[in-house]
Amino acid sequence: MRAILCKSHGPAENLCLEMVDDLTPAADEAVVEVYSAALNFPDGLQIQGKYQFQPDMPFTPGSEVGGVIIKAGSSLSGFAVGDRVMATPGIGGLAEQVRVKAEGLRKIPDSMDFKSAASFAMVYTTSYHALKQRANLQPGETLLVLGASGGVGLAAVELGKHMGARVISAPSSDEKIEFLKAAQPDELPNYGGGEMKKKGKALTGGEGADVNYD
Repeated sequence: MRAILCKSHGPAENLCLEMVDDLTPAADEAVVEVYSAALNFPDGLQIQGKYQFQPDMPFTPGSEVGGVIIKAGSSLSGFAVGDRVMATPGIGGLAEQVRVKAEGLRKIPDSMDFKSAASFAMVYTTSYHALKQRANLQPGETLLVLGASGGVGLAAVELGKHMGARVISAPSSDEKIEFLKAAQPDELPNYGGGEMKKKGKALTGGEGADVNYD
């Protein structure tokens, strides 16, 4: 199979694509054929040696994927060959196959494509934890999301709307405003020119947002 390898810490340009052996699962693992893989901020830190968890060299980066189970370990429970899954292996996702333990697997419905599956777990669970379990965002409250065009920010916009909040999505350019319109935030001020505090006050009757998410 093909895999992207990190052999020395540095920029993404240092990564290489090589042929490696097909994978065999441990008893409690599945081998997932990767149909789509996401790139997240920690992946970039990891290949530079700046993340809190650093695997031994060489390693294949990639913390989450969408794909199909093609091999199942002897004691793997709840999953079978042929299952469509989202998977969070931690590392190894930028390859044609990746090994994943049961706790890193989630079955996906037929209506969910593999790109959505690959990019779901990290950003949506992060934003849900922040908005629900930390901020306790309530229906009718105002949520201000800065950096809204990134993965975590976009998830916060969508979740905030789903939770019944009034969402102010604040990107830094007109191009990002166009991108964010599909998420249907209630307000889309451009803070690229600065003065976001003044703009936020103006959009909230001088009160400011109930929850600020950056």
